[in-house]
Amino acid sequence: MMYTVNERSVLGALVERIIPASETHGVPGASDEAILTDILGVAAPHHGALCGALANLEALAEGACGAGFMELSDSDQAAAAKAFRAAQPELAGLIAALTAQCYYRDDRVMRALDMETRPPFPKGFEVAGGDWSLLDPVRTHQAFFRKV
Repeated sequence: MMYTVNERSVLGALVERIIPASETHGVPGASDEAILTDILGVAAPHHGALCGALANLEALAEGACGAGFMELSDSDQAAAAKAFRAAQPELAGLIAALTAQCYYRDDRVMRALDMETRPPFPKGFEVAGGDWSLLDPVRTHQAFFRKV
């Protein structure tokens, strides 16, 4: 799926607001080229929705400030992003989820978190034992599905 230069720029600015770069921790922001490319790749099944969301964000920016999202000041971009999140919570949630998913599988971010840069399986990770009694309500709940 192809995105215009403006769509890619707007998405990059938006995801950088979600997860900014940190010199303190030595990690890139979500607008890093590799991470942004991953976000766009993972978003392929949602191409139409994502393009619509970016167009909506542009329209909100132009309606409120008379300029495209990329031409706005930092504070006006923040206001437009907040208005977008309020107007389109499902699409904003999709963008946030895609951003977090792709950001936290980047090797640089994983190393900064002192985690091995590998998939979680087949080795797996140790999980501390928990209180199994928390599942009792689920075990004793009456079945709500049809047995086959």
